[in-house]
Amino acid sequence: MGDASQATSGPVVEVADLRKQFRRGDSTVVNAIDDVTLSVGPGEFLVLLGPSGCGKTTLLRSIAGLEQPDAGTIRVSGTTQFSSAEQVNVPPERRRISMIFQSYALWPHMTVFDNVAYPLASRRKDRPRRDEVRRRVRSALEMVGIPDLEGQYPSQMSGGQQQRVALARALVSNDQVVLFDEPLSNVDAKVREQLRFELLAMQRALGFSAVFVTHDQTEAMELAHRIAVIDTGRVAQLGTPQEVYQQPATRYVANFIGAVNEMVGRITRIDGGTAVVECAAGKVVGSLAGAGYAVGDEVAAIWRPERGALTREEPTEVNRWFGRLVASMFVGSHTEYVISSGDQRLRLWSPRSDVVAAGKDGWVSVPAEDVRILPLEGAATGVPAHAAGGVLAGNPS
Repeated sequence: MGDASQATSGPVVEVADLRKQFRRGDSTVVNAIDDVTLSVGPGEFLVLLGPSGCGKTTLLRSIAGLEQPDAGTIRVSGTTQFSSAEQVNVPPERRRISMIFQSYALWPHMTVFDNVAYPLASRRKDRPRRDEVRRRVRSALEMVGIPDLEGQYPSQMSGGQQQRVALARALVSNDQVVLFDEPLSNVDAKVREQLRFELLAMQRALGFSAVFVTHDQTEAMELAHRIAVIDTGRVAQLGTPQEVYQQPATRYVANFIGAVNEMVGRITRIDGGTAVVECAAGKVVGSLAGAGYAVGDEVAAIWRPERGALTREEPTEVNRWFGRLVASMFVGSHTEYVISSGDQRLRLWSPRSDVVAAGKDGWVSVPAEDVRILPLEGAATGVPAHAAGGVLAGNPS
């Protein structure tokens, strides 16, 4: 199996102005894909992340050719696969894209070998010779660690083994693009963690471009070169895992990616890119996310639990709040604390489990540089006007 990343220097997948609507039984219209534009570079691992019903799977199936969009363009390796303007819609079997489904989609009456060989044996054109099929199937089975299972049937294997068969079937065609529709959701946590590392190693070694759908934030962080956070059919933010986690563009992104403390108030002062916000628990100083803010705006100051500190004595940080410890939970790598400060409940993670006893008072503090100030509009599902755009391009470093 060669290195697919060497096949092209431009984007491998290009999606432009894509739209797809569904009409419910009550005649209401749902924008499953709402003007999405993005691209994936050679060897890039793009994760589409979002809750159930946000449109991420519809976008994936549109790239595969299993859904027909209403408008827009899809290009793979420079060739148009779908275009509403040009009236082009290449069938899925001719797009030379591999896909792994959540249900594995293995043929129960076929052996592992035959399941993996199926994409090659079913080709109408460019069908490899029988000895080449056998070589490639065995190579794929070796790669996913199950060379000794080629004669077994899916019903004789565990969920993790079936997932490896599905992965081998996707890899055997040497396609430049592999699509993943929540492929690890049906295996237990330990196997899922192992498969993530193996999948990542194989993707890096083979160099194929991947588009991976999941609602699991940890999975997205571990696998992605870049993450596209999807919100009701639109791209709320695109960026590296570090950018999306540390610099969320909206409250929706901040609350969906990991745990967050959110303190709502009004801006009382702006100094360059820094603002002071008056909240119920007191003032908060942090960095503004973008431009266009004014004194008097209602905003949310957000910060991650691991960025804060819990002490018995009053700290010197400008962001500090007095409160009472109402709960703590030891989770192994750290202890999670919940502190009540006025009407505000603050979460904090600490490597120590003996900082403040339950029912006792203490101080919570967080550096100003770790606080991000976001607008309130679109708090639950929307995207503010100055949210990050919907374009992703480039080759990962």
